[in-house]
Amino acid sequence: VQLQASGGGLVQAGGSLRLSCAASGRTFSYYDMGWFRQAPGKEREFVAEISRSGGSTNYADSVKGRFTISRDNAKNTLYLQMNSLNPEDTAVYFCGAKRPYSDYGYWGNGTQVTVSS
Repeated sequence: VQLQASGGGLVQAGGSLRLSCAASGRTFSYYDMGWFRQAPGKEREFVAEISRSGGSTNYADSVKGRFTISRDNAKNTLYLQMNSLNPEDTAVYFCGAKRPYSDYGYWGNGTQVTVSS
């Protein structure tokens, strides 16, 4: 499966952004999907994930209550709605895909999110 992330940008603290990740190549609904991020000088970290059907989600504590992950299997697209952004959310955001009970093995390009104070 090929993944293409988009929707990043520059936003002021307290603002919102919606990231998208378009999938192609294989049946999107076969894969659990996730968002990860990597800030300068830091390792990539988990942000959120969603099951194949969209019925189950999981979030990092740092984004719980502010970010919402969702997917539209008919459109082969994954989303991340980010609200109440703060400068600590500044990072390159990546979408990933995995088969159930496996590690993430497919990655999209990153999209830069910059939150100014």
